Parts: sequence; C-alpha cells; structure tokens
Amino acid sequence: MITSVDNPRVKEVVRLRGSRERRASGLFIAEGRREVERALGSGLKAQAIYVAPELIEWTGGEEVSAKVLAKMAYRAEPEGVVGVFVAPTHAVPASPSLVLVCVGIEKPGNLGAMARSAVAAGADALIVADGVVDPFNPNAIRASTGAVFTLPIVAGALEDVQGLGIELVAAVVGATQRAWEADLASPTALVIGAEDEGLDARWRQACATHISLPVIGEGVDSLNAANAAAVLLFEAVRQRSVTS
Repeated sequence: MITSVDNPRVKEVVRLRGSRERRASGLFIAEGRREVERALGSGLKAQAIYVAPELIEWTGGEEVSAKVLAKMAYRAEPEGVVGVFVAPTHAVPASPSLVLVCVGIEKPGNLGAMARSAVAAGADALIVADGVVDPFNPNAIRASTGAVFTLPIVAGALEDVQGLGIELVAAVVGATQRAWEADLASPTALVIGAEDEGLDARWRQACATHISLPVIGEGVDSLNAANAAAVLLFEAVRQRSVTS
C-alpha cells in the first residue's frame, strides 16, 4: 500500500491535474466509481488504478491510504478510486450526419455537458474549435458523465468544419429564423459560440444558415451555451424522427 504523498507515483498523478501535462503525456485521470467504471467499460487502456480500501469496496488496483487518495483526487470529498488512462484519439467519421461544433468554449463543465447531450442525441462527433478547453479536464469528464470516453471529440479549425461537406448551421442570438424553421434533418454541423461573445464574423459568414431560440421571459438574452446545444441537437432529432 502506498501511504506517502511524496511517493513518485502519487506525484505523477497529481501532475495530471494540469492540462499541459495531460496533453504532453497523453494520459488523464478518471475519478470516482462511475467515471472509472465507464472508462473501463469504454475499452480505454488503464495505466493504473488506485484504490483506498477505507473509502470504497473495489476489486483490483493499487491500494493507497485515504490520505494519498485525497492528494491524488480533484474533488474535495473523493469516492476512493482514481484511474489513470490513456486518452483516446479520434477522427470525425466519414459522411457524418450530425456534428456539434463548439467554438471558443472555455469552461470545461460546458464542454462536458455538450458532449453528454451530443451522445444522447446520437451525434457523430464533437469538434472543439478556437478553444483551449481540454475534454479530459476532470470537470469536463464529470459533466459529461463519461460521454467524453466514447464520443469522437476532435480539435479543428473552420477549414476542417467546412471540409466535412455538410451544412453549417450557426446559433446566433437575434437570428430571425427559429431553430424549427431550418432544415436540421439533412446532414448538419451545429455551430455554437462562446457565451460571452458568440460566434465571430468569420464563423458567421461561413455558416449558410443562422438560427436562434426565442427568449420569452425577461431578464436574460440567451441560453447557456450547453443548454442551447442540447435544445438544438434534439430539434435535429425531432425533425429526423418526423421525416424517417
């Protein structure tokens, strides 16, 4: 059992809290029973599993003290298991039907929530454009409920999105065309911008269709980016169920 927080293996795990270290090593941390089980169930390669028997019942893995597990963990009250996994590499599938494009998203929780909605809606991929957010940030993993383990999440630029050969549909505050008035049943890339600034002129010009969601109540001017993505994804699902 590892009992010292100064153990080199503990320090290696702690370093993986940083995005730079995750990208350089190609590794990430999954923390908690649900996340570790889903990472394993997704077929991801586990480099190590650390378990604190004082905190959780778990078969297998390297035993550590509760103090060491707390040092490794990102959460204030860890469940007792932490896994170090090899990050998967993906590409957008050929001839995609539905892709979510997140432009300039900076909050890991938003990206994780978008990934969760994309998987639920049967999207083929999620493209992260013009952003620095890491899909394997612990907050992104938690918000996605493990969706980042299976969904193809790809970093890309505008040119990559245009190269998909499908319709680019931009969510733009104030657009006169409502989401349900646009054709989202055809192969579509739904493009969502950051909450503070939305899509810049370059992205808006590249998208042939602009759509919006009506805001009826007073006091807000738009939805949270993750919420807007979920509504638009399921509007696409609705249209496809009608036309199928």
